Amino acid sequence: MDILVNEKMRKGKVCHLTSVHPRYDTRIFIKECQSLENNGYDVCLIVADGLGNEVKNNIKIFDVGKPRGRYDRFLNISNRVLKKALELNCDVYHFHDPELVFVGSRLLKTDKKVIYDVHEDVPRQILTKPYIHFVLKKAISFVVEKIECRIAKKFTHVITSTEHIQKRFLLVNINTTSIHNYPFLKEFPSLDTNWEEKEDVVCYIGGISEVRGNYENIEALALIEKRMLLAGVFLPVTYKSKLIKNKGWKFVDFLGFLNREEIIDVLGKSKVGLVTLHPTINYLDSLPVKMFEYMAAGIPVIASDFKLWKTIIEDEKCGVCVDPLNVKEIASAMKELIENDEKAQLMGANGRKAIKQKYNWESEQEELLKIYKNL
Repeated sequence: MDILVNEKMRKGKVCHLTSVHPRYDTRIFIKECQSLENNGYDVCLIVADGLGNEVKNNIKIFDVGKPRGRYDRFLNISNRVLKKALELNCDVYHFHDPELVFVGSRLLKTDKKVIYDVHEDVPRQILTKPYIHFVLKKAISFVVEKIECRIAKKFTHVITSTEHIQKRFLLVNINTTSIHNYPFLKEFPSLDTNWEEKEDVVCYIGGISEVRGNYENIEALALIEKRMLLAGVFLPVTYKSKLIKNKGWKFVDFLGFLNREEIIDVLGKSKVGLVTLHPTINYLDSLPVKMFEYMAAGIPVIASDFKLWKTIIEDEKCGVCVDPLNVKEIASAMKELIENDEKAQLMGANGRKAIKQKYNWESEQEELLKIYKNL
């Protein structure tokens, strides 16, 4: 025990900060925090979910309270996060939300190392927000990008989830590294289920919303009369009422929000994984986690025919790309893979092989550790 403590003291005290993400967020907690803790760092995590403080897997979690709404999050939660961060007096601060850039800037003034982890292309994401008036979207996007870039050039390091986002930040901070949100191989052991024992179902796991293509997927079920295992939360919650009216809803088994073990169970039953997001500006160059998790589970993917996704899926021969707005095309791909076990199984095996060789967190983890070592 003394050896472990001394090693952690030698490597330093690290604090991850988020005012938006859940405490057990896959990228933040399971991948980054856990990887650092496993490699000798003393890790704590500041969250804002109202669930209280705790120690989980040797990571100390500090809760600053749940915001009462969007404005409370912007106006008050950031100050609470900053106060707790200063109180903890860590060597490195690693934050994950764009609204915390001013917190990060303030921490820099205490001569600490500060890392900005950019999960999304926020300026482009703003252009798709339904609650922002269309007249204001471009102006807000422009201002946010200017502020984000101006502050980001001061940070010790910037981490991005894709090369597309990395290119933007390299223009202002040469210490920018892309660390992909690929699956943890150990989370997806080789599934021993015989393909013949799988159910004739497709699955979708993740946020359920208009732009994620769920309506078209469910409509496609009615054309082929096949089942779907649907897991996740509705964004917004009122979106469920629209899906229930869809003629394909009777073929849906809605499972709600699932933990990691339950997700693995769903993937083990399914023959196909769906990731047919709409061609919005912030999705075209994204790398959706669910696509790689389907591959890790050894099942073929039906994905949107975006250039980047198509390159990966066609190169690895692990699925089918479709027009995400074409219900008949989606239905045809579902039917083909559900009814052709040999083809589906081969595609699933190809996807699994690709994950083992390159699209895995174990490889990405080395980049994270390299950054911290250099700090």
